[in-house]
Amino acid sequence: MDIPRLTEEERAGWLDSLPQWSLARDGAAIERRFAFADFSEAFAFMARVALLAEKHDHHPEWSNVYNRVEIALTTHDAGGLSLRDVEVAKAIDALA
Repeated sequence: MDIPRLTEEERAGWLDSLPQWSLARDGAAIERRFAFADFSEAFAFMARVALLAEKHDHHPEWSNVYNRVEIALTTHDAGGLSLRDVEVAKAIDALA
């Protein structure tokens, strides 16, 4: 299944609906940093995101240090940012 990459115009429009996410990798990904009270809260959030990502068949690139979680979304099959990334970012925001 071909997944289309967002055009610059589409990308700009969708980013308006994701104010806490920023462009990364020359527009090929979006990223957001989350901070929690402690490691347990950060890890619990990551577990919820993992289940959500699996349901969407889309897997984030992320890192965790103590109470911080950094997430980057890109669609490798599209060669950059796609609507799938936007949908997963919105779902992640709903969890946060």
